[in-house]
Amino acid sequence: MKTLPISRYRFFQKIQPLSLLKKITSKSATGCLQVFSAAGAWSIYIDEGKLIYACYSEKMFEPLYRNLQRLSQQISTLPIGIHEQLRTIFETGIESQAIPNPDYLAICWLVNQKYISPLQAAILIEQLALEVLESFLKLEEGCYEFIPDSFLDDLPKFCHLNLGVLVEQCQTGSKVKNEQYSHFWQQSQSKTTTNEKYSKPKVSQVTENNYQQVSSQATDKKPYTIFSIVDSPIVLNTINSYLDDKIFAAIGVTDSFKALTEILCIKPDLILLDVAMPKLNGYEVCSLLRKHTYFRRTPVILMTGKAGLMDRAKAKMVRASGYLPKSFTQGDLLKTIFQHIV
Repeated sequence: MKTLPISRYRFFQKIQPLSLLKKITSKSATGCLQVFSAAGAWSIYIDEGKLIYACYSEKMFEPLYRNLQRLSQQISTLPIGIHEQLRTIFETGIESQAIPNPDYLAICWLVNQKYISPLQAAILIEQLALEVLESFLKLEEGCYEFIPDSFLDDLPKFCHLNLGVLVEQCQTGSKVKNEQYSHFWQQSQSKTTTNEKYSKPKVSQVTENNYQQVSSQATDKKPYTIFSIVDSPIVLNTINSYLDDKIFAAIGVTDSFKALTEILCIKPDLILLDVAMPKLNGYEVCSLLRKHTYFRRTPVILMTGKAGLMDRAKAKMVRASGYLPKSFTQGDLLKTIFQHIV
């Protein structure tokens, strides 16, 4: 996709939100429209002119928790206190992690955990988008830029929404009532085959073909394999205890030489690598892995007790994917993993 002729304005100038949205949809753009103002920042993710997600920086998790709390009364697989679990995993300490859109990661996690279906995730995203667009359309001053590449590129896409229809709903104030959504959520929860009929709310742009695609991605995918090369058996046991065996196949090795032979057979989805290893340290192992054709793109996360300038320079030289502190919590571990493989 060619970069659109949208450049960042000087802080701050008059902007026309509706004009910006028309521009990216008319050109079937793919990427992220970022708009900044004194009140906050809006991120609107587009795939070939269709909206796939939208969020507002000042209220990233609040709308998600509010909708999930209402839906927990209607969906048997969604625990009533799910927002507390999401807060622990995705929200706590998020500033230091610098992970963009942890709210979208949280939705992906809900689907992977089978708390909600891909179709239900699509409707949830649609509800959130309506709230974001309502505030965005009222914006008068700010600056903006369009980024062709976005954080969502490698993540599952649960819907492709008609942005024009959503804007019209926001402008006319004729959003679908909660009762209609409740009925739809209950029907989608009991859905067993893709041939069954279901009632769509007027605003919904989720198609049957889209449901089939994302549903098969979520249900047919095998567990992610996490290969840990760590000198300490205690740390390996901790990693294994933190990972849900329904989603992850955790394999641990304490000998770096032995790990190099086993990893070729296993071909994991992500590698956790202790920097302070005897025989071969983490930097040396990572360098060897990157020389192998298969592991050039496999995420390799270095585990270290320090991450100074020299350490980061070494990590960059061996093309490590990221860092995980040795004093990690379950939330730290899951956030790092979801950032690289979801």
